[in-house]
Amino acid sequence: MGFADEWKKSFPVSGKADLEVNVSDGGITIHSWERNEIGARVVTEGWQIRPSEVRVTDHEDGGRVQIEVRTPHEFVSFSRHSVRVELMVPHELRAELHTGDGGISAQDLKGDFHFTTGDGSIEADALDGTLDAKTGDGQIRASGRWDQLDLRTDDGAVEATARDGSRMTAGWRISTGDGHIILRLPDHFAADLDAHTGDGKVTVDFPVTVMGSVSGSEIRGKMNGGGGTLQVRTGDGSIHLQRL
Repeated sequence: MGFADEWKKSFPVSGKADLEVNVSDGGITIHSWERNEIGARVVTEGWQIRPSEVRVTDHEDGGRVQIEVRTPHEFVSFSRHSVRVELMVPHELRAELHTGDGGISAQDLKGDFHFTTGDGSIEADALDGTLDAKTGDGQIRASGRWDQLDLRTDDGAVEATARDGSRMTAGWRISTGDGHIILRLPDHFAADLDAHTGDGKVTVDFPVTVMGSVSGSEIRGKMNGGGGTLQVRTGDGSIHLQRL
């Protein structure tokens, strides 16, 4: 096993937490706890946390906490090296998480969330509020009660479950360049559906008043009477809208 190192810090929170984390290369996990503070832990393997190797910087301004984790641009090693960022946060917050290469995992949170990774999967479970998640290469799996939803991957499947109480305060978008999409919705979820696949089939388990011609690879129409725009796109793969 390679050399391991650790950095830890806590940030007291007054009011609603506001967090931004940027990681050049490494995975991020974020979970809630019953404390009015943000706890951050950076764990490395094969690297030391110091200016010449993994650099961790933090900044707090007006209640907003910013953490940046940078790995060396040029590094030659025959041993395993990795970075993992673990976050414990109040249940309700605004969080913006970005990693250049690594997965993002989030659980049991409420608020406004923006997750991006250049290469890695995104897993979000039991979220409440708004979710904007994007990966350049990897699958997205998400479940929660949402007001706004935007899920995008350039290459990978998308599976999402909108729990009871979900509503569209703005248009929803779910897309992948290559992969299937499964979207599970409450029985009476209403939307103006715009679903298209470049190579595959679209199936919908809801009543839809179709607009225009009917095609197996495309469905446009009012679902359960219509509402906000629900756009679903895949370049290659099936689309299935399922009832909860």
